[in-house]
Amino acid sequence: MKTTPVSDPTALKIFMDYFYHWEKTQPEKIFLRQPFGHRFNDFTWKETGNQVRRLASYLLSLNLAPKSPIGLVSKNCAEWIIADLAIMMAGQVSVPFYPTLTGPQLHQVLSHSGCVVLFVGKLDDWPGMKTGVPADVSCISFPNYNPDPEHIQWKDILASRQPLKESPLPELNDLFSIIYTSGTTGNPKGVMLTYQAVASAMAATKDILRFDLPETRFFSYLPLCHIAERNIVEATCIGTGGTIYFAESLDTFAQNLAQARPTHFLAVPRIWTKFQLGILAKMPQRKLDLLLKIPFISGMVRKKIREGLGLNEAELILTGAAPMPASLIVWFRRLGIKIQEAYGMTENLGAVCMTPRNKPKDGTVGKIYPGVEVKILPDTGEILTRSDWTMKGYYKEPKMTAETIDEEGWIHTGDVGELDSEGYLKITGRVKEMYKTSKGEYVAPAQIEFGFADNKLIDQICVVGQRLPQPIALVVLSEMARRVEREAVAQSLEATLTDLNPKLKSYERVRKIVVMRDAWTVDNNMLTPTLKTRRNVIEKNYDQMIEPWYEGKGNVIWE
Repeated sequence: MKTTPVSDPTALKIFMDYFYHWEKTQPEKIFLRQPFGHRFNDFTWKETGNQVRRLASYLLSLNLAPKSPIGLVSKNCAEWIIADLAIMMAGQVSVPFYPTLTGPQLHQVLSHSGCVVLFVGKLDDWPGMKTGVPADVSCISFPNYNPDPEHIQWKDILASRQPLKESPLPELNDLFSIIYTSGTTGNPKGVMLTYQAVASAMAATKDILRFDLPETRFFSYLPLCHIAERNIVEATCIGTGGTIYFAESLDTFAQNLAQARPTHFLAVPRIWTKFQLGILAKMPQRKLDLLLKIPFISGMVRKKIREGLGLNEAELILTGAAPMPASLIVWFRRLGIKIQEAYGMTENLGAVCMTPRNKPKDGTVGKIYPGVEVKILPDTGEILTRSDWTMKGYYKEPKMTAETIDEEGWIHTGDVGELDSEGYLKITGRVKEMYKTSKGEYVAPAQIEFGFADNKLIDQICVVGQRLPQPIALVVLSEMARRVEREAVAQSLEATLTDLNPKLKSYERVRKIVVMRDAWTVDNNMLTPTLKTRRNVIEKNYDQMIEPWYEGKGNVIWE
């Protein structure tokens, strides 16, 4: 399917075009708000520009080759955005890394990218990560977050350098960034994106991303090194001249979100599930259903819930990065929270489709964007995409690039799906995640996992079953389940199984539910930094137990 082409390439605006405009036209407006306890450290567009220009001046003084890769590792904070803009202004290539990397993981991506300079910021375990920094990499420490005394200091650069007077612009075909994928399997790959790709995507999605709002506010907490946060928060804020609020920590998340009152808000499905469980902990489902049936009361309840979450002024509410159960979207819609699902991958700038706000089609991930072509391979059902914002390729990996982008410019996404006549896309699984049971039948685990979405006692799930006659489901219980007797939890899980299995093909029916002792987290490597399950890691971790669990007594087994 082919959609309407994007606007004239000669009219495309890049990041720095927008930044220079707002720096000049609204210098005193607050651009970045960094919380520290009960106070904010605010950066106006003018002050941001001042710091960006001094840092860019320093980077230029290093006499690096043009378009050199510059690394950036930090949790989200104001300095992350400032450093990113300084790298662009200096004509270099921004290479952001996940702040949860171990020392060896950081070493791998630093060595592969060839970064000669690394900005180091807000991190939980810099001493552990520091062991992975090659000796020839020069480090610059952000202020305010326990800066490493062995590094070049941000504050010293600001004090010693004069701001760059020029306002340089890169060429459209220049590299904007190398974004390393979170890597559910294998080593991360460095996706090369050009300024032209970013500018084209912004031009094509302006209306959809609500560039028309008179004032925009954003809440930044998902990793900025991920394409979704880079698009929805950094790019859209700079495009609209808005304000970014940052989360200080997990403990202050709710308070920071309520302070931000974002007009644009993105959350991955696990966050939406946690929001739902938090609401139900205060107001059980039966009571909520009753109150929502009373006309006057229902409006007050919806308003109170939206205000409690900090989403009462949100105009664009998104989910992405992982599949979201349609039932969860419908549940929030009843509260007046219209979640729009977006789909894409780093290789196509995360911009393939989005659910229209007022014309959702539940069970799909939305309608194809203008300027995007999508086709489905008839033999495997794999989704292919093509657009003006297709990646240039994988950095230093021509063979991997050729395996992903064919000769006609189609990205082979690895996702399996269906496209309807109205341009709505449905994801049904992953090519590599489908497996063959011992009976010789192919199973798509993601579709089975969706069947457990309505059980609020389940927080995480991974369906496995290679070498087994039937699949089994490994589950991590939710916080709500901890307040319920074990027998009642088992009964609830069995009821879900009884309800689900008749809806599945005979070879897809789940034989057992195994309750895990420990949660899957980023720290234990069971989740990616964007909170997707690392299916291959989970399967490997429990490999020796899967067959004994399958043969065990009862439908519900406790690890």
